[in-house]
Amino acid sequence: MSKIAVIGAGFSSMSAAAYLSQAGHEVDVFEKNITAGGRASVFKHRGFTFDMGPSWYWMPDIIGDFFSDFGKSPGDYFELQRLDPSYRVFYPNESIDIPADYGLLRNLFEQIEAGAGDQLDEFLDDAQKKYEIGIKDFASLPANTSLEFLKLELLKNAPSMQLLSNFKTMVDKSFTDERLRLLMYFPVLFLGVPPEKCPAMYSLMNYADLKLGTWYPKGGMSMLAKAMHVLAKEQGVNFHFESPVQKILEENGTARGLVIGGKTHQYDAIIAGADYHHVDQNLSNNPSYTKKYWESRVMSPSSLLFFVGMDRRIDGLEHHNLFFDTDLLQHSHEIYDEPAWPTDPLFYVCCPSKTDDSVAPDGKENLFILMPLAPGLEDNNELRLKYKELIFSRLKEKLDEDISEFVEFSRSFCIKDFEHDYNSFKGNAYGLANTLRQTAFLKPKIRSKSTKNLYHCGQLTTPGPGVPPSLMSGKIAAMELLKDFKPLQTVS
Repeated sequence: MSKIAVIGAGFSSMSAAAYLSQAGHEVDVFEKNITAGGRASVFKHRGFTFDMGPSWYWMPDIIGDFFSDFGKSPGDYFELQRLDPSYRVFYPNESIDIPADYGLLRNLFEQIEAGAGDQLDEFLDDAQKKYEIGIKDFASLPANTSLEFLKLELLKNAPSMQLLSNFKTMVDKSFTDERLRLLMYFPVLFLGVPPEKCPAMYSLMNYADLKLGTWYPKGGMSMLAKAMHVLAKEQGVNFHFESPVQKILEENGTARGLVIGGKTHQYDAIIAGADYHHVDQNLSNNPSYTKKYWESRVMSPSSLLFFVGMDRRIDGLEHHNLFFDTDLLQHSHEIYDEPAWPTDPLFYVCCPSKTDDSVAPDGKENLFILMPLAPGLEDNNELRLKYKELIFSRLKEKLDEDISEFVEFSRSFCIKDFEHDYNSFKGNAYGLANTLRQTAFLKPKIRSKSTKNLYHCGQLTTPGPGVPPSLMSGKIAAMELLKDFKPLQTVS
């Protein structure tokens, strides 16, 4: 039995740890914070429970696949329901609910734009093929080299993935109504890249959104983190909280252990699910990438978050609410092209108490507000307050009520907090932007380039940002490590 250390207890780390322990290794997970989940942390106050990280449960098939690898299902750990409507979109002069039922969704498209129902069928048929190829064939590869993508089956499917085509152009050719275009642009914003710079391959996200649907685990997204924590412990994984890693011990180019609390712990191999940049630049004496390399990376946005407890119920909101009532291209420009705090931002409001009574006291409401912004900007309380007031002013306009009068308490979270709590590079929220030059084998490698027996997983490596990709990343990293320990390998 080999001893393996995992740095961090986020989704990718717990995924990797579970697979390695299942394969017969002794696995220790070291987490700097007090609970498992990484960015899927929880804030509780005055009877309110807030998810501080991911709030969208998408790609239930991928999450289900993780649990099935261990003879389990999500239902063994939490109650899962599909949301209907999936979400509400606020436009300049109206709001539209996006139904879970595809027939109703198709009718909605047709009502907005003649012929758009047929266009949606065609668009999502293509998106489904990309999803099946992209997730099953491309995203499951370790992407160590370009040679992995030269297999006959992958080469045959590559043209249909439209890697060199533009996502925005693809959407705009299918739909002319700006409301439908914005709706179709929305899912790729999770990838940390504006639609005009996103490969058309990522229309697969529209299939995940509009066909596979939006789900919710009762109790919040932290229930998924708790479930993975329990499952990993069931596999025999040992967790050590409030145990920040200070250094990776390296000897003759090989990882030999960790320094934690000033003490040395010997290990045969290490998987780092913590922020790749932090591990590479701060924990290793032998980094795989230069500072210049990291500075040249295109990062996903950061976010200004507000966790707001309301002392009464709020009309006019659904569980998920997208405020597309201002100029998306202007906001994107201020994130990607000329980074600045936005002039007139788009934002998102999650109100899980519409679905789940357990996350707020009786008669009260739980609001999670997110405004994307460029990483690495100045972050101070004055700016946070300014944008809180701006957002509540917009909410007053859209909801025909000044809900700021009913705020029981609020807490903000922004760039400095991402850096402090998660060692996030430049305070980014979603990892690397999924541009063509940062896709597949062009991402930072799962295998360390400079240190043997050191591997990485998470949103800064393959396959990319998001909860389901993080689960996949952990598995890929574990499988790569197991290749180097073939005598102990028991997982296919």
